[in-house]
Amino acid sequence: MAELTHFDTQGNAIMVDVTDKNITTREATAVGKIIVCQEIYEHIAKGTMAKGDVLGVARVAGIMGAKKTSELIPLCHPLPLTKCSLNFELLADKEYAVLATCTVKTDGKTGVEMEALTGVQVALLTIYDMCKAIDKHMVISDVHLQRKTGGKSGNFVF
Repeated sequence: MAELTHFDTQGNAIMVDVTDKNITTREATAVGKIIVCQEIYEHIAKGTMAKGDVLGVARVAGIMGAKKTSELIPLCHPLPLTKCSLNFELLADKEYAVLATCTVKTDGKTGVEMEALTGVQVALLTIYDMCKAIDKHMVISDVHLQRKTGGKSGNFVF
């Protein structure tokens, strides 16, 4: 079983020392969705929400969130991101939902999983914020790391 790296031998929370790690290209993709009512779904799809372009604003918010991850998550290292993209897919087959996918890339000594996860969450929260006047029953769900590459632990695919 892997050791928890954010604690010292006395159990105190610490920032992981990455001094001796190699700089490698690291990439992570996270996904999540927000389930909405049919009315919200149609407004998003048509771009007719009163507050404006929901997905455009959510895209910018998610990218900003990914860039600020180390300010939000106490033990995350600040990283110079070389790429951050957020894409959305409208899903209406089983439920009315918006799927968000955030991909983040850097050349560094530690990975960008937290940045990808933060980007997705902030984007989904922004959709909620922009649509809550119509219906507050939206549900954010299934947020998870889809894949990551680079680093000592190697590749991961969900």
